[in-house]
Amino acid sequence: MLHDMSTGGPVPIEAGSIARIALIGNFLPRRCGIATFTTHVHDALRVRYPDIATDVYAMNDRGQAHDYPAAVVAAIAQDDIASYRQAAETILRRGTDLIWVQHEFGIFGGPAGHHLLTILEAAPLPLILTLHTVLAEPSVEQRLVMERLLRRASLVIVMAQRAESILRATYGEQVGVVAVVPHGIPDRPYEEPALVRRCQGWEDRPTIMTFGLLSPDKGIEAMIRAMPAIVKACPDITYRIVGATHPHLLAHEGEAHRERLVALACALGVADHLRWDDRFVGEAELLELLAAADLYVTPYRNPAQITSGALSYAAGLGKPIISTPYVHAEELLADGRGCLVPFDDVDVLAETVIRLLRDSARRQAMARRIHLHSRGTVWTMMVARIVEAARGRIFGAAMTDTVAARNLRMRRGMDLRAA
Repeated sequence: MLHDMSTGGPVPIEAGSIARIALIGNFLPRRCGIATFTTHVHDALRVRYPDIATDVYAMNDRGQAHDYPAAVVAAIAQDDIASYRQAAETILRRGTDLIWVQHEFGIFGGPAGHHLLTILEAAPLPLILTLHTVLAEPSVEQRLVMERLLRRASLVIVMAQRAESILRATYGEQVGVVAVVPHGIPDRPYEEPALVRRCQGWEDRPTIMTFGLLSPDKGIEAMIRAMPAIVKACPDITYRIVGATHPHLLAHEGEAHRERLVALACALGVADHLRWDDRFVGEAELLELLAAADLYVTPYRNPAQITSGALSYAAGLGKPIISTPYVHAEELLADGRGCLVPFDDVDVLAETVIRLLRDSARRQAMARRIHLHSRGTVWTMMVARIVEAARGRIFGAAMTDTVAARNLRMRRGMDLRAA
């Protein structure tokens, strides 16, 4: 159901098809997970719905600018409120039918991302709100902003069942229609890791992998501390850590965190078994690296983490996964699709890795289960589920004549001014 920003009440609109979507979020070449996610959503929309025009409104981090592709019709400076107003004017001028926001508190300006509301108030169009984080204990400012977003949203997308439960427990009646749609993945067949390594001409050693922007909450320290026991059991093991240091951490302390991890590996005598790839790796190369891994590990430290693109990608490529029990991992790896280990428990982590390395039959069975389970979440299918939900729940709503007429007059007025 739509919402009238002047009253907070529902604003039904004319039934019909979606011709133009305004997609708001980070976008490549900005280097972060949400930029990758939004870019894939755009590309999947173009493939699955070629008749729907998709305009991207890309968020620029503080003091940053990027060389965006033509799909980006406007860049929004995070802290510049005028930039948000200009984006709203462009959204209306281009005859947009639907706004789709990729939401994370840290990417929008103002207290708890309050500036985003400027666009949504000035452009009272149907809104899909994808929540990349759902906080069970938001700050006062975060709660106020989220309550307004939830009242405004026509359809809310979360990526885990627990996320919906947390959302409803935290915000109660503020929450309207919610759809649980897991994180998207590339559509790639399963490949035997040893064969991939040989085909690529890489060293053919048993390989463990973790990827993503490096930061303390990734738990890499626990995995490094587990390596001495793993190396003793499997002397030719390689642990590949792929990903640049998180830009915010880099701005705050440079490469100090990575240097501490490298020093720890040296002190434990396992440095020769680690391969550091401190780049933001392009997707084609990343998928090759993933395909070559025998095990994937996410030793993350935040139990409330609702979604992980890295975890989703590893599952999509059929990787046997060992993870700490954060929200996304608990749901994705249930029913024998992976192994969960306690947070920061180095001994259990090492034991679990060793058991899987020694049991090829179990690894292969786990790979088949997780790969098959993930087939329904390839990007085009993920996008189709959301667009069809929007068509049914938003554009199929009954129409209130007075409000619909008002919206039509507003849209026509914008068209005339644009002309």
